Amino acid sequence: MNVLITGGAGYIGTELVYKLGEMPEVANVIVYDNLSRGNYNLFIGHKPAAQKIKFVPGEILDSRKLRNVLKNVDVVIHLAAKVTTPFANVDGHVYEQTNHWGTAELIYALEESNVKKLIFLSSTGVYGNTREPATEETMAQPDSFYSISKLRAEQHVRRLAEKMNTIIVRLANVYGYSKSMRFDAVINRFMFDAHFTQRITVNGSGNQHRSFIHIDKTTDILSQLLCKNIPGDTYNLADKTLSILDIIEVMKNIYPDLESFFINQNYTGHNLEVARQSKLLNYVSMPDSNLEDELRSFKERFTFHSM
Repeated sequence: MNVLITGGAGYIGTELVYKLGEMPEVANVIVYDNLSRGNYNLFIGHKPAAQKIKFVPGEILDSRKLRNVLKNVDVVIHLAAKVTTPFANVDGHVYEQTNHWGTAELIYALEESNVKKLIFLSSTGVYGNTREPATEETMAQPDSFYSISKLRAEQHVRRLAEKMNTIIVRLANVYGYSKSMRFDAVINRFMFDAHFTQRITVNGSGNQHRSFIHIDKTTDILSQLLCKNIPGDTYNLADKTLSILDIIEVMKNIYPDLESFFINQNYTGHNLEVARQSKLLNYVSMPDSNLEDELRSFKERFTFHSM
């Protein structure tokens, strides 16, 4: 099969491109990306399956180019998005242009294509501030420019349901090593600060919870979706629900001298928990893993220590 990945040079995209390149079921991987993050790590230091991978520079709002690149494509994995944590309520126009209207342009192009399957990576952020773990039946209540733009994008994606197999994956916060790192994501940022400064700063009480999933699990499940016969639907994908204090406790086992500083301690913070037991796990496998082991492996990826 021929697979197109929008945003394929990003944090998740880089690891997914490498993984799909090794799959015998995949004949070609087309990376469609505007490189707006200045991230070129996808293009260096990895030789296996290079003959399968092609890069097409392009904007997600370029409808003509999208139509051209979709020729002979069987599956589209739509990752391209504006994602900036923790500033998800700054510059709403950018989120709307990229996440909402960019997805709309892709859908318009897909309506005229022969693509058989679309996998769209949305966000568990569409649930807003939760009081109990969200499931696929939980009403979406987005409360940031980012999450609103993602929910609007989902509405466009659902228009394709009668034309092709359309799978929406609402993804939890991703962490873990990738060549194309995002150090604005909370666990990744904490690891960087712990490793090089031995101190981390927490905004709020630290009792706020988030749901997380390791990048390796994310790319593994996305690759499973290519080959499995899964009904078109909206699915959650989350693994561990942790408070900030939970994360710090594990990190102190790895960095015994770690100091944590709290600011705005009266701020309770945004709480977003998502149930691990998703409808998606009826079709794909997700093994258990240990956060400390994952973070120790992450630590080994740093090239040096600071003084």
